[in-house]
Amino acid sequence: MGTAHHNISHEVEGESHNVNRPATGISYFTPTQLPPAGTALILEDQKTVPKLFKPLKLRGITLQNRIILSPLCQYSAEDGHYTVWHITHMGGIIQRGPDIACVEATSVTPQGRITPQDTGLWKDSQIENLAKVCTFAHSQGQHIMIQLSHAGRKASTVAPWLSGGEVAGKDLGGWPDHVCGPSAIPWNDQHAQPKEMSLGDIADFKKAFNDSDKRAVKAGFDVIELHGAHGYLVHPFDQIPASWTNEDSIKLVHILANAGVDYLDVSTGGNHPLQHPHTKPAYQADFTIEIKKSVGENMAVGAVGIIDNAHLANDLLEKEGLDMVTVGKGFQKNPGLVFAWADELKQQVQMPNQIRWGFKGRGSLTGKSIFETEFWE
Repeated sequence: MGTAHHNISHEVEGESHNVNRPATGISYFTPTQLPPAGTALILEDQKTVPKLFKPLKLRGITLQNRIILSPLCQYSAEDGHYTVWHITHMGGIIQRGPDIACVEATSVTPQGRITPQDTGLWKDSQIENLAKVCTFAHSQGQHIMIQLSHAGRKASTVAPWLSGGEVAGKDLGGWPDHVCGPSAIPWNDQHAQPKEMSLGDIADFKKAFNDSDKRAVKAGFDVIELHGAHGYLVHPFDQIPASWTNEDSIKLVHILANAGVDYLDVSTGGNHPLQHPHTKPAYQADFTIEIKKSVGENMAVGAVGIIDNAHLANDLLEKEGLDMVTVGKGFQKNPGLVFAWADELKQQVQMPNQIRWGFKGRGSLTGKSIFETEFWE
């Protein structure tokens, strides 16, 4: 697992402080970022730090703040391969300091894609461009996660800006005759008719997930997330024999914690077309808070779902006891969301060197890194 660097010195013995030092362990030149962007900087008279900008340790990694970039499907891949679009999309956000940037839902089989243009990790040739994103994240002292997925009975549709979920036929590169799920019940009358999975199909899926997991490690990801929501393949299997409740999630989370899962990102709905969540800011947080109260310090738990301002995000952590927040649309609209939220909370944070000097002036940091203060540990 990669670990962010927290030493902020720019000078070594016998070396001028004017040397533009490279990030270590990177195959190309890029300036070192110490501390990484998004790290709280502490002014001399500062008494507190918002929890949103306090570091968090998860197993072998240390996160400099509590803001995660949600996996954002771009429907822009070619045969499952990352392209320049994906690399630039991720890079502009990563360099601006979320504690973990998550790569979009990445299918473990060709038939597990939501659309023919989804990214995948079912073959070795798909590793290379994902590895470039991992390398870039590590060059910035940042962490990166991949969400491995299989869309199940929601697979083989067209991109969402083209329709509301119509089937992608063979003429569009789809596989409507090879969509699978836990039963032969389609998602709705627009989606493909799925094939009920056999025990052999389930075994094949497990192997495909395992193989993709190994490729993700080879690419250099720090964190791997299993997509078990939104009505995709893993999610409907959890609905047997009755409708799933948050009490069931609480039972499951203790099993996951005991199995070594470090972090739970809580989402709701998506398993039936008649489910219509009443969306509003933090509309899923109540479920998350219940789960966190039950599992306590045995697992980090985070909220997602229209967390649209810094004060709301920080209150979920400070007042409700959550560990992190995950944000999608906010980063789509503003890749510099971490900086904007820091401004809202009046907290100084580090920017990448190439950006910082234009705002803060030439020379050194404007305060101590949180890792040098009593606010850390």
